[in-house]
Amino acid sequence: MNPTAMKKLLAPVLLLGLAAVFYLANAAESPVKPLRVLIVAGGCCHDYETQQALLKEGIEKRLHAKVDVAYNPDKTTKAVFEIYKAKDWGKDFDVVIHDECSADVTDPAYVGNILAAHKAGMPAVNLHCAMHSYRWGNFREPVQPGADNAAWYEFLGLQSTGHGPQEPIDITYTDAGHPVTKGLENWTTIKEELYNNIQILTGKPLASGRQIQPPKAKKGQPLPPDAKPVTAEAVVAWTNEYGPGKTRVFSTTLGHNNDTVADPRYLDLVTRGLLWAAGKLAEDGTPAAGYAK
Repeated sequence: MNPTAMKKLLAPVLLLGLAAVFYLANAAESPVKPLRVLIVAGGCCHDYETQQALLKEGIEKRLHAKVDVAYNPDKTTKAVFEIYKAKDWGKDFDVVIHDECSADVTDPAYVGNILAAHKAGMPAVNLHCAMHSYRWGNFREPVQPGADNAAWYEFLGLQSTGHGPQEPIDITYTDAGHPVTKGLENWTTIKEELYNNIQILTGKPLASGRQIQPPKAKKGQPLPPDAKPVTAEAVVAWTNEYGPGKTRVFSTTLGHNNDTVADPRYLDLVTRGLLWAAGKLAEDGTPAAGYAK
C-alpha cells in the first residue's frame, strides 16, 4: 500500500481516537450535579432568621450544593410550613434539614405527611429543637414503639423532652471511627443547652456532651447554703436508620445560639452528617468525588 493510501486509511481512525480521548477527558472534568438541600426553619425560641442564613452559607461554602430555605417567621410553638402540605414535598431535594421548633403542632396527618417522605427514602438532618417538635400525649415519659405519640421519636431514633441551663458543653466524639466524626477534634461550646435523653431508641450515638450545671433552688424556696453544681451528660449527636428502606437520618441537639451555629466546628459536624445522610461521605470522612469545595 502506498503512503498516500495509508494516510487516507488512518486519518478517520486517528480522528475517531482523538474524539474519544476528548470526550473522556471532558467527562472526567464535568462536575457532578450539586447536592440539593432543603432547610426548613422557623418557630419558637430561636433566631431562625439568622440561623437559616448561617447554615446555608456554611454548607454552600463547604460543599458543591444548592441550598433552598423554607423559612416561617412565626415565633410560636405552632409554626407550620406550607411545603409540608404537599404529598410530594421532598421530590426536588436530595436531603432535608429539619431546623424547626414546633412543639405544639400535633396534627397526626400533618406530621405523618412529613414522615412519609422519609419512610420513602428522603434522607434527613435534624437540628436542636427539631428534637422537641411534633410531640403530644404523655411525651415526658418513655414512648412505646408503635404508640400514637412515638412516630417522630422513632424517626429521630432518640427521645428528648427538655434541657438544662445555658452553660458550656464539653463535646466528646465517642465514636471517633465513624465517617461523620473521623478526624474531628473534641471541643467545648459557648453557653448552650444540653438536651436530655429520655431513651435511645434505634439511634447510634456519635458524640456526648458534659455540662456543669449550677445549683438550682426548688420553686419557692431559697438555695441551700451547701448546694453544689451538678454534672449532666447526654448524647448530643447520633445517626439513625428509619423506615423499611433504612433511610439515613443524622441528628444533633446542639445549636441554640447563633454563635454556635456560626462556629466552624459545628458547621463541619452538620455538613458531615448531611453528607452521610445523603450517601455522599467517604469512609475517611471526606466528601464523595465532586462534592468537596
